[in-house]
Order: sequence, then structure tokens, then C-alpha cells
Amino acid sequence: MPGEYRPGSREDFDRLYRTAYPRVYRTLSAILSDPEAAEDCAQDAFVQAFQAWKRWRPDAPAEAWVHRIAVNRAISYRRSVKLRSVGQLLRRLGRPAPSVDPAEAATRPDLLTALRSLPPQLAAAIVLRHYHGYNNREIAAALGVSERTVGSRLQQAGERLRAALESPFSLEGPSAFHSEGREHYAED
Repeated sequence: MPGEYRPGSREDFDRLYRTAYPRVYRTLSAILSDPEAAEDCAQDAFVQAFQAWKRWRPDAPAEAWVHRIAVNRAISYRRSVKLRSVGQLLRRLGRPAPSVDPAEAATRPDLLTALRSLPPQLAAAIVLRHYHGYNNREIAAALGVSERTVGSRLQQAGERLRAALESPFSLEGPSAFHSEGREHYAED
């Protein structure tokens, strides 16, 4: 029968391959927008399907089963392409510069002196944000105040610390890439 397949039958799998491959390929071409990647994923899907053919149960049409395998393969392929692109970006821009350990920065004598000069509620907000990494909601819960109060305390503490340290103390984190601002990029 043309539409019926027997699990484990090599002839039936060959027939499934001949009839389903063009449709699977077109599906993957539409998903991936890359004919070569679609062909690779379709081939991988049929190899995987052949390896599992003896275990296939005809509770779903065989072509739908192969499509499911192929679509999952395409999703994995797109995920791997994204991961590779992050690697290429890191090679082009360089690895992030090593950042100062917050524990080391927090033990600077001038910073400790400046923190001790702040009222405790302002110092607590700064320490919870910049030493422990809490967000405003978490700080508000820890201190028993509103998120708006936390924002106000962080602003006041930042202004006082800038004045006490006589340097550009920033509430913003450092740049993630040491190459930021560089005009030329290293060639691959």
C-alpha cells in the first residue's frame, strides 16, 4: 500500500525517503532560509529516522514523524549558528577585559571611609546594589521600604560618594569589552 509503512522495513523506509524528502527539504528551506543547511538538516533527519525506524510506531503518519525530527534538527542547527556567531563576535572584538572583583573594590580604604561617612540606610542601599548585585525590588524587600525610596537612596548615596571620593564614581558597570571605543578591529 502506498500510504502504509511497516516499522523496520527497509523497502518501506526507502519509499518514505523518496516521497517525503522533497517536502521535508522545502519545509527546512523555509525555516532556515539556507538551501545548503536545509539539505544537511534533511539528510541528518533521515539518518536519525532510519536509525529509529525499527522503533517507530504507526500512531502518527511516518511523514509527520520525519518532519518532527527534521524540524527539531533545524531548531538545533539555528541554535548552534547563534552560538558560533557569539564566538566570532568575541574573536573580532576580543574577550571582555578582566573586571575588578567587587570584593577587592569594596575594601579600598578610601571607599570604606566614604561608605562609613554615609547614613546607614544610604550605605546599605549602595552595598546591597553594588556589592551583592541586588535590584531595586530586592533591596526594597530587604530594607522594608518602597522601590522609589531605594532609587532615591541610591541617587543620594552616589552623589555623596562622588563628592567624598572626588572622582567620577559611577553607578553604572564598566564596559564589558576592553576594545570598546577602538576604531580598528583585528582581522580574523
